[in-house]
Amino acid sequence: MASRELTPATELVKKNRSHFPNESEEYRRARNALLVEEIELRRHLERVAEMRRQLPPGGQIPMDYRFEGENGPVTLSSLFGDKDTLLVYSYMFGPKRERPCPSCTSFMSTWETKLPDLEQRVSIAMVARSPIDRLRAAKQARGWTRLKVYSDTEGHYTRTYVSAEDADAPGFNVFTRKDGIIRHFWSGEMGPGMADPGQDPRGAPDLDPLWTMLDFTPEGRGTNWYPKLEYGR
Repeated sequence: MASRELTPATELVKKNRSHFPNESEEYRRARNALLVEEIELRRHLERVAEMRRQLPPGGQIPMDYRFEGENGPVTLSSLFGDKDTLLVYSYMFGPKRERPCPSCTSFMSTWETKLPDLEQRVSIAMVARSPIDRLRAAKQARGWTRLKVYSDTEGHYTRTYVSAEDADAPGFNVFTRKDGIIRHFWSGEMGPGMADPGQDPRGAPDLDPLWTMLDFTPEGRGTNWYPKLEYGR
């Protein structure tokens, strides 16, 4: 990665002219100190993203995995369509689970609305281990019309790229296609054993903006609240 000479964040903050009614000097000092860290966070996120982009070629997929789609059988290679990058999110809705995972559902609802934008650059597929009829019914129950859901009926893909034990676990994988060869590019690898004390296991950056939005609040994410499939009115 090419090195860049960046203006120190402490110098950039001196350009900040933000002030709000009745704020104290103590608040402004603390807010500017936080702004320094926010600038550093932005820069760190970009450094991580650049490192990710510069990864060497990943391993070639061992086989062209087969799935059952809403319109019949498909292969992993066909999911690329006319794009060179494929994002595959494996969600928690195995055959033993009565209903889809609420957290996965919350996250997927976000992708449902952003799909027209995302599909300008990449192809996206949602995969679970339940039969396609269950996936289709759950999709219709949520009112989703854009997300494409696929059943990993045989489980070969799930056991290779999500859970060797075929556990009902989430997974996010990115694949690339170049000169007809499909390779694994990146996967979320922060497992439960990497969680910090007092925190739920999660990767970074968060895929679900729900948590990012809550991070802006005084209460934060909390430790005993999770999204639900339905809320009382």
